[in-house]
Amino acid sequence: MRRRLGTGLGESLLAIFRRGSLSQDDWDELEETLLLADVGAGATDALLTDLRARLKATPDADPRAVLRAALLDVVDPTLDRSLALGAAGDGALHTAIVVGVNGVGKTTTVGKIARVLVAQDRTVVLGAADTFRAAAADQLETWGARVGVPVVRAHVDGADPASVAYEAADRARAESAEVLLVDTAGRLQNKQGLMDELGKIVRVVSKVSPPSEVLLVLDATTGQNGLTQARVFGQVAPLTGIVLTKLDGTAKGGIVLAVQRELGVPVKFVGLGEGADDLAPFDPEGFVDSLLGQ
Repeated sequence: MRRRLGTGLGESLLAIFRRGSLSQDDWDELEETLLLADVGAGATDALLTDLRARLKATPDADPRAVLRAALLDVVDPTLDRSLALGAAGDGALHTAIVVGVNGVGKTTTVGKIARVLVAQDRTVVLGAADTFRAAAADQLETWGARVGVPVVRAHVDGADPASVAYEAADRARAESAEVLLVDTAGRLQNKQGLMDELGKIVRVVSKVSPPSEVLLVLDATTGQNGLTQARVFGQVAPLTGIVLTKLDGTAKGGIVLAVQRELGVPVKFVGLGEGADDLAPFDPEGFVDSLLGQ
């Protein structure tokens, strides 16, 4: 997370703060800057209210320190960002379902999480429940071969995704695996039938191992469209965490603040590049410092 984000958000805010006593025009500019950085209306209002209170209480404080503290409060470093997938050797099967629209990096995220778990000596089974695209199952099998874990996929293209998810859960239980990771199709928010199918996957898998994680993968570059996706998925599945991909030099980092406030669940991982090791645990302090160029 120490990789500096190319958003310019922190620099823009600090430039306004350095003007001294802020006029209403300055506050309006602050608001516009935050909104353009995809912070979102709700998080922007909360942040501006907090900044006003802090500046009133400590008018002589270092602007950078005031801004850093306010941003940290919005990011909320107290949230539990660990994966709730039990501990190695606890004898239980823990399930995570990964959801999101097409093109955000769900399958790659599943593979990278599997890589992390295998490095922790966890036994893992992958379920390729995206049965609408053979390429998705092929990609997951490539990841499975790379990290040395089995992959359960449909026997024919277009098979019932929930059936594949159940078969994967059943195999994970039969093989006494510790973690089941289920990849799902890229379900568009305007396709109610597909969203219903996602709910069915959650229900079916729960018969074997109720998911302790339902991770929503969002492309950080999509801005407010990502928030729209988040709302829809939050209505269909019991989301427990967010994975933000493409949070690199091309993304507006404010989406982190917006999506956490929108869903009330933490960002747990961020993708900072295309490499196999570029999925990193979200570090609140590192994220804020990267925004501020520290």
